[in-house]
Amino acid sequence: MSDSQEKKVPKHIAIILDGNGRWAKKRHLPRKAGHAEGARNVERICRAAKDLGVEYITMYAFSTENWKRPQEEVDALMDLLESELRSSIKRSMKNNLRMRVIGDKTVLSESFQQAIQELEETTAGNTGLDVSIALNYGSRDEIVRMVKAVSKDVAEGKLSSDDITEDLVSQRLDTHMVPDPELLIRTGGEQRLSNYLLWQLAYAEFYFTDVTWPDFDKKELQKAIDYFNHVDRRFGGLTEG
Repeated sequence: MSDSQEKKVPKHIAIILDGNGRWAKKRHLPRKAGHAEGARNVERICRAAKDLGVEYITMYAFSTENWKRPQEEVDALMDLLESELRSSIKRSMKNNLRMRVIGDKTVLSESFQQAIQELEETTAGNTGLDVSIALNYGSRDEIVRMVKAVSKDVAEGKLSSDDITEDLVSQRLDTHMVPDPELLIRTGGEQRLSNYLLWQLAYAEFYFTDVTWPDFDKKELQKAIDYFNHVDRRFGGLTEG
């Protein structure tokens, strides 16, 4: 990149928060200690993203497949996530963060759903970094829910098949309120999407790092943004020149 080219900051970054268990194992700690440290890192990276000029960030906290984990770990994760959402209200207001939760919230406990509602409503007027937490989220589940809703509207005469466009699909997904991510970051060394934002990531750049999520800091986030700046984003077209 020449000196005359201004570095670009992705408007929207999606992150798969991976490696909490490996972080804990390396330190001879229980897995729940890794998840707790990973939860604390969410706030740190939100502050870093805001400082670097990112406008939107979406973090994969708990997938629809994570229910298959041992019940003890699932219960600990649910307790941790609910506690973090409740305690993040004050921090979000202090940092001017707009908080959202995406995914199927209907299977969560009533108290958990109330915590989500309180967080979203309290921070709705904030104008800083827009943060989405993907919780009980799976992209295939999201798409199935979208197809069912659109099919119902067609059956009831509210839509015709000709009304179904890419824009309409995007507007019916959980992420309809934010632009598609330009950069996906996955920590922890794995290189797969794990059923995350399959539609929305169609033209995103992918950045994989061996750094586990609890150790992923502002310096590592800057490395990902630097990588993004060295990619020729053609969107199916040809390189200029």
